[in-house]
Amino acid sequence: MAKTSPMQFIQQVKSETKKVTWPSRKETTVSVIAVLIMVTLASLFLFFADQILAWAVNLILEIGG
Repeated sequence: MAKTSPMQFIQQVKSETKKVTWPSRKETTVSVIAVLIMVTLASLFLFFADQILAWAVNLILEIGG
């Protein structure tokens, strides 16, 4: 690969950033809401799974002890 000078690099970066298409406010809002819902659902699932496993381990240790 050929080396580029710092000035060429900066020009290439500027050129590439002009090609970026940013999401609209509506797309961003919908995405954020979807992420928050999925994080909440995953958190609830992991919480209840942890509670069930803790109960099962406690039950096993009480029987063994």
